[in-house]
Amino acid sequence: MSDQENSKKRTLTGAGRARRQFIGGTAALAAAGTSAALMMRGTPVLAADAPAAGSCASTIPTPMKDVEGKVAFVTGGNSGIGLGIARAFVDAGMKVAITYRTKANLDEAMKYLEKAGDRVYAVSVDVTDRAALDKSADDVVKHFGKVHAVVANAGVAVIGGISKASYDDWDWGMGVNLNGVFNTIHTFLPRIQSHGEGGAVIATSSLAGLLGHAGAGVYTATKFGVVGMMEALRFELADSNIAVSVFCPGIVNTNIGQSARNRPAAKAGSAPAAPRPPGGGMRPQGPPPGMDSLEAGQRVLKGMRNNDLYVLTTPDFEVDFRARGEAILASLPTDVTPTDARVAVGHMIAGKMTYVAERDRKQCERAARTKKA
Repeated sequence: MSDQENSKKRTLTGAGRARRQFIGGTAALAAAGTSAALMMRGTPVLAADAPAAGSCASTIPTPMKDVEGKVAFVTGGNSGIGLGIARAFVDAGMKVAITYRTKANLDEAMKYLEKAGDRVYAVSVDVTDRAALDKSADDVVKHFGKVHAVVANAGVAVIGGISKASYDDWDWGMGVNLNGVFNTIHTFLPRIQSHGEGGAVIATSSLAGLLGHAGAGVYTATKFGVVGMMEALRFELADSNIAVSVFCPGIVNTNIGQSARNRPAAKAGSAPAAPRPPGGGMRPQGPPPGMDSLEAGQRVLKGMRNNDLYVLTTPDFEVDFRARGEAILASLPTDVTPTDARVAVGHMIAGKMTYVAERDRKQCERAARTKKA
């Protein structure tokens, strides 16, 4: 050790020594699980190339491949995307419990579901009410015997930029779109795990959960939160028999623009206006431009069966997805050389990630479809 290094060591305070010891000890503990992260300084971690088309073998489990006779709980299942999911599940032979807030919407929904007879069960519940959710879970388990899949779908539209949002806008949006998803998962996941037969946890986010939407800042924040929640849960349950997916649809024909009807008076704020086309022009004439909600539901069913992490509905933002990823990569600092200890601690905190496995599998499937076409 040089004289300069000895001098530096002598000047360490007690707190500095403790901090260095903690980092060193933590790095040692992390080393076994993060050996791949310990690299030569300045050498980037490069993910493996995607497998060639036609060899899409995957170790990702698919516990909900066979859905016949299994039970799902879908929040907001009385209209829009939730109803589309419920219809797709019922058509596949599942038993489905749906939640509703508005009786008129439930009556309309049952016109689509009445052929399923006693395979459909409706409960009135507000996803922000944790006690009521717990009671509804007990009710559904009592009615159907168990639950295999939960779809945290209920959501509201909060339109307007962050700069113009009120506290009421923020609290209402977060309360339903993010807290409501957590409440639903927290209530049902233990019940799914308890029977040991496997299952699935699905949450509805949005394209706005993957790409920032300037005209819907609060909504974007809630939906990004849902994506992060589901990615973390996916990694947490990667070695279990519980599938985890996040649904990020583009434009789907729903009545989410009317969600202010259920906005609590205490968080009235200013009712969100329906989004307008760029430039403030008139809405296009003719049939609604979005995807049919049943088709959206069928895509959720397919994603659940395949245990896809991301379930999307539209290819038209590929350039923006690529640009966002490249902007993040281009923002990585080139003038920082982290120590092995820092790298190990960072990866230990982040934990196991399966982005590479999911990317390779989906790229392979996409290449195989292209080759077949």
